[in-house]
Amino acid sequence: MIIGVPKEIKNNENRVAVTPAGVKELSKHGHSVFVQITAGEGSGFSDEEYIGAGATMLPTIEETYAKAEMIIKVKEPIEPEYKLIKKDQLVFTYFHFASYEPLTHAMMESGSVCLAYETVELQDRSLPLLVPMSEVAGRMAIQEGAKYLEKPLKGRGILLGGVPGVSPAKVLILGGGVVGTNAAKMAAGMGADVTIMDLSLPRLRYLDDVMPANVNTMMSNDYNIHELIKTHDLIVGAVLIPGAKAPNLITRAMLKDMRQGTVLVDVAVDQGGCIETCKPTTHEDPTFIIDDIMHYCVANMPGAVPYTSTLALTNATLPYAIELANKGWKKACQDSEQLRLGLNVVNGDVVYKGVSDAFDLPYTDVETYL
Repeated sequence: MIIGVPKEIKNNENRVAVTPAGVKELSKHGHSVFVQITAGEGSGFSDEEYIGAGATMLPTIEETYAKAEMIIKVKEPIEPEYKLIKKDQLVFTYFHFASYEPLTHAMMESGSVCLAYETVELQDRSLPLLVPMSEVAGRMAIQEGAKYLEKPLKGRGILLGGVPGVSPAKVLILGGGVVGTNAAKMAAGMGADVTIMDLSLPRLRYLDDVMPANVNTMMSNDYNIHELIKTHDLIVGAVLIPGAKAPNLITRAMLKDMRQGTVLVDVAVDQGGCIETCKPTTHEDPTFIIDDIMHYCVANMPGAVPYTSTLALTNATLPYAIELANKGWKKACQDSEQLRLGLNVVNGDVVYKGVSDAFDLPYTDVETYL
């Protein structure tokens, strides 16, 4: 198969979808890999390393898309890329369709085959291609939240871990999945007073067992959330419904109950966000203030630490990319339920229920194509 790896063009997105090691593995299986020049520079990989691993370098993004049967990316295509995607071309990347209707329509019109990292699912309902970036984003949420709690950045002016004789900051984490767990670990390690909320009692029992003493667990419901936001300094939104829009757990009206300088970090923003007032921001301009409450809503948080993120992501995606290249998308998805669940849009049809529900679009059973 001919595989294309374009340079990411989303704002401050420095990750790359395939490392030189990945190129070497794909080449070993007999596939041709075309990489856009400088695609790996932001993650610390030179063009020479790609050439040494067997890649052919192409000068432009247009040539990379035109050449490839399968495009492997990190982030969803943005508007300049829509017209480059061809009918029947397989695009393997994070799409987060349910958060952005224009992207969904653009991919439907392209006639391409869209296989989304974030909906590839194991039997235990875990999301193997979302996990590594969720781990990074969860930890970064605390790193960024701690920074924006500083007074010069319009935060409350509170040190996350406190000091002897002074109480630490209070951190509230909405969601006890991978993002929430990693955020809680990081916040606890920095000495904060942490509360993590979830709807699942078995999950709360598990977290209560494994977390350090400065992490408390609480059942997530409207009443409890409303009470805790009044006293917490940093609030992390970490709720995910696979392939569907995240629910709004904090509304605009609730901001007035928070203390001035409270920091909100919505990690779910690329899936619509779980804080009503959050809208996607960029690393260049990451925050905004509403009602004296700081909002940090960068939609590609792991892009700020691209070396770590690229290696973590490609460790997870490469085996699936090899399977897709070896068998072709149709046979690979017939053989693997995990990959089959990754299919979101095929030849103009929405084949993932969460996406059709988000925009009230016609739903086509994926088996129609398999």
